[in-house]
Amino acid sequence: MENNLQPITLEKALDLFLDSLKGKNRSDLTLTAYRTDVEQFISYLHENNIAINSPADIERVDINEYLTFLSQRDLTGVSRARKLSAIREYFRFLEGSEYIDRSPAEHIDSPKREKNGRVFLHSDEYTKMLSLAGANPRDYAILQVFLQTGVRVSELAGLQLNDINLNPTNPTIKVSGKGRVEREIELEKKGIQAIKNYLSVRPHGLSNTVFLNYLGEPLSGRGIRKLVVKYRTNAGITKKASCHSLRHTFATFKAEHGVSPFQLQQWLGHANLNTTQIYVHLGKQNAKKIMEQTSIE
Repeated sequence: MENNLQPITLEKALDLFLDSLKGKNRSDLTLTAYRTDVEQFISYLHENNIAINSPADIERVDINEYLTFLSQRDLTGVSRARKLSAIREYFRFLEGSEYIDRSPAEHIDSPKREKNGRVFLHSDEYTKMLSLAGANPRDYAILQVFLQTGVRVSELAGLQLNDINLNPTNPTIKVSGKGRVEREIELEKKGIQAIKNYLSVRPHGLSNTVFLNYLGEPLSGRGIRKLVVKYRTNAGITKKASCHSLRHTFATFKAEHGVSPFQLQQWLGHANLNTTQIYVHLGKQNAKKIMEQTSIE
């Protein structure tokens, strides 16, 4: 196949690649992840091979050397595999658009992914974190929402005021998950009270985002992660527990109390039931009743 287009810079190719993803309605988080991973690869090429000026100049050896470089910097196999996946998509787009004849990432094996155990917190650990956050209604509400609903950090950061329904007959929060698929999660008493307490002191501003920083602006996912790390550290927890660990804590607790995989799949927003099966054994339960009866203490 002959190239029908003029050579372009690596950066311009990245812009076109990201535009194509926007056209496919990929999420902002996905766009950011691809941009970051490909930009890091481009920076590496500029610093280590001055002969590379366009995507057509890149060879398979350049990608393999980059993966070796990442390994030497102690990046996990999971992280290296993710970066290679982004690079593959970048070149797949360029090949399909005829900017290059063939993708140099073709037939490069993905780094082996480590089998990491799912980190979750025990009662004494998350109780200590909640106790430390008790004087801060926002932080306490964030921890409770994580523990009582199992949402992802991106879902919590994107939570809007009109996503919260505190109607006593059916209190819920609505979150936008992976692929922008919306789902509702039932709220129980501790989550409801924590949200109410925060909303009563939440600063008024132009943003409809629920959780705000000290400037009255939406609290970012990074800010939420730093918050969780702070309380984990102050609680003396040495395991590398993260926001996702609070999600695992929710799922593990529910599973241990007999929640069906179908119900847990709905709460967690898993596209595949096999993902949920890690946590639970089969059994049908009433969603609202279970959410209340298995409230984390």
